[in-house]
Amino acid sequence: MIHTGKLISPFLWFDQNAEEAAKFYTGFFKNSEIKSVTHYPPNGPAPEGSVMTVTFELDGQEFTGLNGGPAFKFTEAVSFVVNCETQQEIDYYWDALIEGGESSACGWLKDKYRLSWQICPVQLYDMYTSGNSEGINRAFQAMMQMVKLDLQKLQDAFDGNS
Repeated sequence: MIHTGKLISPFLWFDQNAEEAAKFYTGFFKNSEIKSVTHYPPNGPAPEGSVMTVTFELDGQEFTGLNGGPAFKFTEAVSFVVNCETQQEIDYYWDALIEGGESSACGWLKDKYRLSWQICPVQLYDMYTSGNSEGINRAFQAMMQMVKLDLQKLQDAFDGNS
């Protein structure tokens, strides 16, 4: 077991590209770095000396990637939310993560490693907790028509200006 110093930390099962994925993610998330790399010992389930785990940090959140082979795959049942303050941030993270991946709906995408992400404006949470049921419904209906979220269109829908 890898101890990262955090009580709870995501542990991601990759086939054989955990280090490549860690380098990809740390390349565009701010305040990010690869913290450690471990290697398989002799007589392990992978070739001796090959990368076993990579512990990395994305904007202060620690993750560990395991090169565990093809037995398990990522699904949409688990995703990571990137909370964005501006449309520029939405565009930045969407464009970085979609490279080699595929879009879904409502701000969701799968990156090239098939890991699911939600690129979401923080203002959407404010809308959904506002108590304005008509605005919430309009914003929700607008979101359901989007692939990448458009903050201005969501705000216009919420305000009744669409």
